[in-house]
Amino acid sequence: MWSKRRLKSWIIELRSSFLTATLVPILLGTSIAWARNRAFNLEYFLLTLVGGAFLHLGTNVANDYFDHKSGNDEINKEFVRPFSGGSRTIQLKLLTPKEVLSGALLFYALGISIGLYLTWTRGSLVLVLGLIGLLSGFFYTAPPLNWANRGLGEAIVGINFGALMTLGAYYVQTQTLAIEPIIAAVPVSLLIAAVLYINEFPDYVADKAIGKNTLVVRLNREKATIGYAFLTLGAYAAIFLSATAGMTPIYTLIALVTLPLAVEAVQHAKKFHSSALKLVPSNAFTVVCHLFAGLMISLGYLVYAFDPFSVGYILGISFIGICVVFIFLSYLKIEKQKRF
Repeated sequence: MWSKRRLKSWIIELRSSFLTATLVPILLGTSIAWARNRAFNLEYFLLTLVGGAFLHLGTNVANDYFDHKSGNDEINKEFVRPFSGGSRTIQLKLLTPKEVLSGALLFYALGISIGLYLTWTRGSLVLVLGLIGLLSGFFYTAPPLNWANRGLGEAIVGINFGALMTLGAYYVQTQTLAIEPIIAAVPVSLLIAAVLYINEFPDYVADKAIGKNTLVVRLNREKATIGYAFLTLGAYAAIFLSATAGMTPIYTLIALVTLPLAVEAVQHAKKFHSSALKLVPSNAFTVVCHLFAGLMISLGYLVYAFDPFSVGYILGISFIGICVVFIFLSYLKIEKQKRF
């Protein structure tokens, strides 16, 4: 029988706050399916969301296990939870390595079960996309592929939690393929890659010591800020270009309301790239940019689908988005001043 302590340990282990990485692309793919094809099935949407979440949780837990096996988390002294250094449940002896590995396999099994059902009901492409996601996630830190050690982890995370999930959600609803979900997901791909990338900065010393050659390790933290700026600001360039070129609805430009937050994150990272604690605002800003920009792109598609008659409707949505971003920005600035 589970105690409250064990339940709390598993809540810590799962790091479920990062499930926004799964929520955003699945909402986007589903929104595109509705906007362009008027296709929406609530059951399939929920199954896609839950199945994707299970695979994501399995990946979180598996990565904790393999970072423990490599000795990475044990020697990591600069981590700042919840952004870096894993969940620490093994290091704090809240869970055993065997329990963590068993948990990862359980979540993968649950995700695979849902994936097989969707394959049976919606088409074989679900199986193909699911297998890509499963193998990419498990072997992110697991041997022999160990994508993170090869400097490919950031690209794989960007593709999986961007284009692949968006296209998969779109396919589940429409049973067809299209290029638009991939184009619309480019900003989401870049921003989730930026989330992982900036979270690697505090892990730099530990990663380098055990040969986990992420892009940040390969470039060093100072030079890596250039890559961070490219990923973060490139996402907003993609939003602007795709909308103005007519590849996505013009309403998706409302996602640009989060651009000031992204600029703040980049400027802060350039200044505090080698200080794990002082870098925290950049870690937090990037997560918020990914979440709100992704949701705003989806909202842009829904606005397009319902074809509102008033420009005031769009301005109202934009105003709300601006308020949310700047309230959060002001709050974090206050907290930063208190802390430092």
